[in-house]
Amino acid sequence: MEVVENARAAFLSGRSQPLQFRVQQLQALRRFIAEKETEIAAALKKDINKSEFDLQLFELIGIDTEIRLAIDRLAEWAAPRPVEKNLLTLSDQVFIQPEPLGVVLIIGAWNYPWAVTIQPLIGAIAAGNAAVVKPSELSENSSKLLKELLPQYLDQEMYPVVTGGVPETQELLRQRFDHIFYTGNSTVGKLVMEAASRHLTPVTLELGGKSPCYIDKDCDLSIACRRITWGKFTNCGQTCIAPDYILCEPSIQDRVIEEIRHTLMEFYGDDPKTSPDYGRIINKRHFSRVISLLEGTAVALGGESDESQCYIAPTVLKDVKPDAKVMQEEIFGPLLPILTVSGLDEAIRFINDREKPLALYVFSSKKQVIKRMLAETSSGGVTANDVLMHFTIPSLPFGGVGNSGMGRYHGKYSFDQLSHLRACLVKPLAMEGLNQARYPPQCPARLRQARFFMRKPPCSFPSATCVWATLASILALGLLIALLVVLFKDPVK
Repeated sequence: MEVVENARAAFLSGRSQPLQFRVQQLQALRRFIAEKETEIAAALKKDINKSEFDLQLFELIGIDTEIRLAIDRLAEWAAPRPVEKNLLTLSDQVFIQPEPLGVVLIIGAWNYPWAVTIQPLIGAIAAGNAAVVKPSELSENSSKLLKELLPQYLDQEMYPVVTGGVPETQELLRQRFDHIFYTGNSTVGKLVMEAASRHLTPVTLELGGKSPCYIDKDCDLSIACRRITWGKFTNCGQTCIAPDYILCEPSIQDRVIEEIRHTLMEFYGDDPKTSPDYGRIINKRHFSRVISLLEGTAVALGGESDESQCYIAPTVLKDVKPDAKVMQEEIFGPLLPILTVSGLDEAIRFINDREKPLALYVFSSKKQVIKRMLAETSSGGVTANDVLMHFTIPSLPFGGVGNSGMGRYHGKYSFDQLSHLRACLVKPLAMEGLNQARYPPQCPARLRQARFFMRKPPCSFPSATCVWATLASILALGLLIALLVVLFKDPVK
């Protein structure tokens, strides 16, 4: 495709290498988000009935935070990173040099079409890459707006936007990229990974899964259910890290349902359909998919729907069985199943018997319960006594494990994920005596010398005295070499 060729030519021109260029592009991206906020809000309202409050909370604040962090820390992130040496390399320069990968393909998702598309782009720009951006065709209005407006702010050749549906995505995946960053479901994730394998292209897959939420009977159920209700029904349940189902003991199931009922009334009133804060399913196909998951379940709260508006009420299901249809796939909608377990042991077994989720939530007043959940389960991320909030912290890596994805991003993790961390060693053409142990002809004495120098780490010094300590070590090294020659009595001369 011509846009990919142009992006590669732009990258090979070298203009994205200087940090000044990267900062300018990041600043322009920040201006874009700030200046076009009204248009972005209108597009999201049409796409998914997202309120202006949710636009700020779940999309724009996070983007602005990531851009500001990247601008502030870029020089630090891109600088050579000294690493620990051994005695053989004491006088050498040994460091990691981050370098751009090349041309990155970013495939966004429709549920948060700005955040999950722009945040990887921030990392790509900061790392010095070119990036081809493919927003989701399902969030049609946001996709068109991004296509129209982004080239007005960023380098058009370096950061093109490609719109369209499956054919356009398939054509993009036939091209050679240096990294592919995909956000979406695991079914498409496998296709992306398969396509990437043809060119041995590394991938970041931000997928999803059924994120469990365990509620311990000895916790404040009012607070726990308030936070769970917010995290589950925000964006009409269309959040990759939304609590997918609740695990709790039978003795508290009815109390959990009642607390959720009270919270839903507080959040959305008597009729969530009329609430400006309650969203809609993205399209009729997904509406039908979510409705079909109700098959064979007992509705405790909600259950109302209106296909003409793609509306499904916040719905809680009780006494759900593990083999129920709603438990066989990620829900990605406003249905919240409750499954009863005998306690923490069974909850842990239930979680571990299934694919590793993108997020795991545990509510308990007991530190030991939280520690056991952390130690005995695996997931992309964990939040205790809250939901979703680990996503908001740039210093935490965000990503999945196993079926929920691979790779990570946010903050410095985005920069590193989209950089090649190049191992560098620069030696002087001096002190050749140190190399004798590795040269033939070999003998036991030389092997002992090599073992000593390669295994022995130098002493660690505080950064303020590192230079003087290195110089002193080099001087002492000469004496050490002479001593070793005498001690090992190398017969090979």
